[in-house]
Order: sequence, then C-alpha cells, then structure tokens
Amino acid sequence: MSPAGWGALLAFASVVIASAVPLGRYLARVYGDGPAPGDRLFGGFERGVYRLVGVNPAAEQRWTGYATSFLAFSVVSFLALYLLLRLQAVLPGNPTGVGAVDPGLAFNTAMSFTSNTNWQNYSGESTLSHLTQMLGLTTQNFVSAAAGIAVLVAFVRGLARQRTDRIGNFWVDLVRTVTRVLLPLSIVVAVVLVTQGVVQNLAGFTEVVTVEGGSQQIAGGPVASQVAIKQLGTNGGGFFGTNSSVPLENSTWVSNAVQSWAIVVIPFALCITFGAMVGRPRQGALVLAVMVLLWGASTAGIMAAEASGNPRLTDLGVDQSISSALAGGNMEGKEMRFGPELSGLWAGSTTGTSNGSVNSLHTSYTALGGGLATLNMLLGEVSPGGVGVGLAGMLVMAILAVFIAGLMVGRTPEFLGKTIGIAEMKIVTLYVLAVPATILVLTAASLAIPDAVAASANTPGPHGLTEILYGIASPANNNGSAFTGLSSNTTWYNTVQGVAFVVGRWLLMIPVLALAGSLAIKQRVPTTSGTFPTDGPTFGVLLIAVLAIVTGLTYFPALSLGPVVEFLQ
Repeated sequence: MSPAGWGALLAFASVVIASAVPLGRYLARVYGDGPAPGDRLFGGFERGVYRLVGVNPAAEQRWTGYATSFLAFSVVSFLALYLLLRLQAVLPGNPTGVGAVDPGLAFNTAMSFTSNTNWQNYSGESTLSHLTQMLGLTTQNFVSAAAGIAVLVAFVRGLARQRTDRIGNFWVDLVRTVTRVLLPLSIVVAVVLVTQGVVQNLAGFTEVVTVEGGSQQIAGGPVASQVAIKQLGTNGGGFFGTNSSVPLENSTWVSNAVQSWAIVVIPFALCITFGAMVGRPRQGALVLAVMVLLWGASTAGIMAAEASGNPRLTDLGVDQSISSALAGGNMEGKEMRFGPELSGLWAGSTTGTSNGSVNSLHTSYTALGGGLATLNMLLGEVSPGGVGVGLAGMLVMAILAVFIAGLMVGRTPEFLGKTIGIAEMKIVTLYVLAVPATILVLTAASLAIPDAVAASANTPGPHGLTEILYGIASPANNNGSAFTGLSSNTTWYNTVQGVAFVVGRWLLMIPVLALAGSLAIKQRVPTTSGTFPTDGPTFGVLLIAVLAIVTGLTYFPALSLGPVVEFLQ
C-alpha cells in the first residue's frame, strides 16, 4: 500500500474515533433512565406518536414483551412494504411509469429492507417509483436501523440492571432513535451530499445529448436523502443499481469520505454508549479497541491487496505501481476518482458492518481482497458490525469468551458482575450456531442445484464458489453487498435469501433479548481478587482469539475451496 493509502486510512480512523466518542456519550444520555437531551424539542412529537399507536411510554417491558413488539413491528413493516411494491404501478409518485414489482422480487426486497439488509436484486432507478423509494425503502432504512439499536439498548440494560425483569420499552427506544439520532444526522449528511452534486429532486428521466451527438436518459429522484440514511443506518441499499459507484450518488472524494464515515461512526459510538450505560467506561473502550483493530486489519489488508494489483498482469510486465500520474493497482471494476485504496477502504467498512453499499465491483477484487471482504461478513459482522446488532454480537462473543476462561481456571464465569450459567450458554450457543448453519446449508444446497450453480458467471471454479458463498453470507449477515457475477434474481435465490434474512435478523434478535432478560434478573456479585478482569488487554486478546477460532473452525473448509484456492492459483 502506498504512503498516501496509509495516510488516508489513519486519518479516516482518527476522524471516526474522534467523532464517535462524543456521539456515544450523547447516545447514552438518550437511552438513560433520567431526562434525555432533546426532551423539549422532540418530546411533544414523540408523545403524539405514542398516543397514536396506543403505547404508554412509562411502562417498561419484560424481554418477552419487548421481543413481541419487535417482531410485530417487523411483520407489519414487511407486509406494508410488500403491498407498496406490488401496487406502485397504480399509485402516485411514479414519474417514470414503472410497473408492479414481481411477487418473488417483492418478497425478497420487502424482507431485505425490513431486516436492515437491503440486498437488491434489481436496479432501483428502473424498477421502483419515487414513492416506493421514499415511503417504502427510505422509511425502512430509518426504522429497521432504529429497531436494531433498540434491541442492543435493551441488551445493555440487561447487563446494567439487577433484580428486575424489565429491560425498557421497545416503542420508546425505537422512536427516540429515529427522532434524536438518525433523523438529525441524516439531515446534516444529506445537505453535505447535495453540496457535492448528489442528486435530490423529484424528476424522472432527463434526456441529454452526449458528446458524440447521441441521446442518453439520466435518472433523477430523491437520492441524497436516501443515501444519507442508508449509510448512517448501515442499510446500504442505493437509489441506483450500481450503488455508490455512480457519480450521481457519490460524486467526489468529499462525498466518498462523508459516506465512508457515516457507515462506521454509529457502530463505533455505541461502544462508548455501552460503557457509559453499564458504568464501566473502560469496558466500552476495550470493546471499541477490539472492533477498531479488527476493522483496521481487514481494511488495510484489502487496501494493500488491491494496491498491489493483479499478479497475472505483473507477470506480463504491466506497470501497476501507484503514483501521482497513475492510479495503479487492481483498477478493474473501480472508479478512477477513488482508485484501489479508497475503494478498498470502503469495502472493508461496508463488509465489516451490515452496510453492504459499494463504490466498486467486489467480484473484480483480487482473491485476497475479495476473500478478506467475505471473511469480514463471516465473522458475524462485529468489526464493527451494523448499528446495534454488531455490538450485540460482540457482547455475546464476550460472554462466550468469559465462559471459556472460566472453564480454563475452574471458576464460575462472570461478565460485568453477572454469573454466566447453563441457561445463558444455551442462548449463546443458539446465537453462535444459527447463522453459520444457515449459510453453509444453503450454500451446499445451491451447489447441488444445477440452475443455482449456473447463475454464477464464473463456474466451475473457486471464484464461482466464492460468488455463491458470498451471495448467501451477505443476506444471512444482513449485509446486502453483492459479489456480482451471480444472477440472483431467480426463484431459488429470492427464496433462500429470504430465509437467510429471517435467520440473520429476527431469529438472532430473540436470543439477544432472552439473554437480556436472563441477565437483568440476576444479582450482581462483588468483584474479588479471583475475578477475571474483562476490561484489560488480556481479555481483548482472548476475545479476538475466540472470534478467530469460532469463525475459522466454521468456515475454513468453504474459504479453502473458494478464495484460498483462487489466491494460490
């Protein structure tokens, strides 16, 4: 990687961390038990929402009630979005005259956006109306992200509280997240993007004359407003089919930097929120350090792999060095205005979270670069993961780590003063196994079906296997980015990806909330000289080791047959 690439990575990380710390402290006050910032400004509107939906904001819920509210909201959101997709041809706000979305694709899309995945088996500018983009997709970008943060907050309350079966109110956490966090940040980011040339209007297609004298239709629409929340909410679904590689969606290096920042700032900030809410800032700082280390290592690896270029071209004597006059590196599938290093930085961030937006073509990455992007998702997207769900996953793995440490030293495992027993470990086991089992079973099934294999443009071969593995891992981990090369708008993939959306989102949130309920009711035990500290570097190393071992043992065979073989070739 070039010195400029290292400089860009370090500068970006510094800005993200510097902004994540105050944002995390603000979030802790938003979700605290006392008065919250913004009560005067947002309180009246929020009370109106509670009256509209018939909710008592002062009544807290048990974990079962919280989970029921989460699931009910998700199901209603899915049905509403599905109907909107099917009826968009007869609804207003359709300047381009697009028709109804096919039932299979509507199912896949509605399930994708309500699960915060935003996998897109279509090109938005030619498939969806402006009304669908605004009322359907953009709305889900807000509320699905807010629901993920709400579940995390309930989990943190379970760790922080004792001798109670109450972990908060889902509706209060959901509404506050939208009004006091996501909406204000989205307005600021959207305005910045508009100043950089990102489109924001209600126009349809505009016909222009090209340099050669021909004609071309350029799509317009509410782009900047959707891009802002797609990044801040780690949603990732773009207005255009080729996502943030299109100049109309990501026009300059400034817009690219702002969008890259928006992808990771809230997931990192929530670590500070966690430390503040449990009264142990060092614990939050440790989790943040682990996430930054994992994110930085994978992102630097992807950037270096792409900056090194294609070894086949090097063997042919092609100069792929990076200089002020030459982008260099592996430029296939990348935009000249970003080059291989800024593209790699984006790829590390978007696959390390549940974002999934792209500013380059991941299938054209080198075997090492593409393999690291795939590995990011297979880690469970905890580096730093999506808004809410990433930190929740990291905390579940932390509980697994203290359990393993307890077995090694012969002491009852404890995390933040809560003893970890058989009931908690059963829930952790379910959480850890659900997504890997789904990914491997559905990938194996896809490889056994000739039509599903034929959907890959690069079969037979290791790259084709990676495309299929990526095409299942991305939905299952609620990422949404595509390796491309896989024609996934088929009955088979629309269906199995829908199953993956459910497992990766809804079936993981239930164990998290169950764990919160189980921990909240426990009495905190006093710290003694025999207590294993979980806020120091030793535990940080253990946590990283547990993540690496669990992922390695689970996915090593699949990765060996895909990106590893391709790299060796």
